Amino acid sequence: MKSTTCSTLCPTLGNQLHTNIENDSCFINLQENILILFLKTTIIIMSESFMLSMFSLAMFLGSYLSGLIPLAFSLSETKMRYITVLGAGLLVGTALAVIIPEGVHALYMSELETNQMQIQHEFHADHKVVGRHLNHIDHDVKLDAEHDTKIDSDIKGDALPPAHQHTADRTRELGSEFVHKHSDTTHSAIGVTLILGFVFMLIVDNCGSRIIRHHGSQVLDSSSTVIINKPKATWTATLGLVVHAAADGIALGAASATSRFNVELIVFMAIMLHKAPAAFGLVSFLMSDGVDRKRIRRHLLIFSLAAPLMAIFTFVLLKSRIRDTYSVDSTGLAMLFSAGTFLFVATVHVLPEVQSHYDDRQFRAIELLILIIGCCFPIILSMGHKH
Repeated sequence: MKSTTCSTLCPTLGNQLHTNIENDSCFINLQENILILFLKTTIIIMSESFMLSMFSLAMFLGSYLSGLIPLAFSLSETKMRYITVLGAGLLVGTALAVIIPEGVHALYMSELETNQMQIQHEFHADHKVVGRHLNHIDHDVKLDAEHDTKIDSDIKGDALPPAHQHTADRTRELGSEFVHKHSDTTHSAIGVTLILGFVFMLIVDNCGSRIIRHHGSQVLDSSSTVIINKPKATWTATLGLVVHAAADGIALGAASATSRFNVELIVFMAIMLHKAPAAFGLVSFLMSDGVDRKRIRRHLLIFSLAAPLMAIFTFVLLKSRIRDTYSVDSTGLAMLFSAGTFLFVATVHVLPEVQSHYDDRQFRAIELLILIIGCCFPIILSMGHKH
């Protein structure tokens, strides 16, 4: 009886042991794959995004230190308004003169590469058929001397044989067909992506305003340095600014994915001159709302980390294999989306808020000059850039 039981249990235990060993090996393989993926990602970040890492660090420190200024000493409202106007000008100039052209360029370069690959594929397919026709022609030439003489004279006269002429015509037809088809898609993608960026920020801003109406007395208008009379919701104010900062991070990450230093630099400068007043204003609002300093630093830390982390995430995403699965260039779309967010922040928030300080709602001469300088500065920096 015992021998029968042992003979029954031994195979069962052996199967369980074999299954456990297989599960352990699968788990070990999974760990190895995750480790390899992590190492590859780290190598990519270290090798391809050194400047992005430096810009992200500078962006974090700049935002955090700017937010600490109200805790240390006060800065005049006039000077802060000048910085805000300059930042708004940089946002508009960067969006119109740098981000949109770079995004369009990235989209059309991707389209051109796709067209060339498809045309080459179709050309090689037709070339096989043409090759068979040419073999028949060569066979007839060897049998007929007069036909051979006629072909030689045609070639000397720079005339293509009918088979070659058919191939050239077919290549031109394919090129025209692909360019027309993909150009329509690219044209639509440019406008749609810009509008999506603008509408995204509009929805975020609208939802934030609706939520905070139910809470209390004051809230900071996002993307500005001015405290206005709105319901009390410190976390909602921080959340609104964090979303704006994350959109800025998308812009910097997409700019870094283009591997063009001057584009990265211009976008970084526009973001910093926009984020520094926002951090300053956030802390000023929290202080006026009676929030203790420890919580203020916590809010400021979250706001300061949003853009750098989103920039790194966007860069890694655009550099990964996911990008190859789409027919349009993800970098171009990300840049156009961020351009839409830039335009919203500058035109809907910052500029109207500065104008609202005056009864006639007009810029003063010095502010208008600063705004124009901010708009033109990205153009000056991008003049030496050639694709």
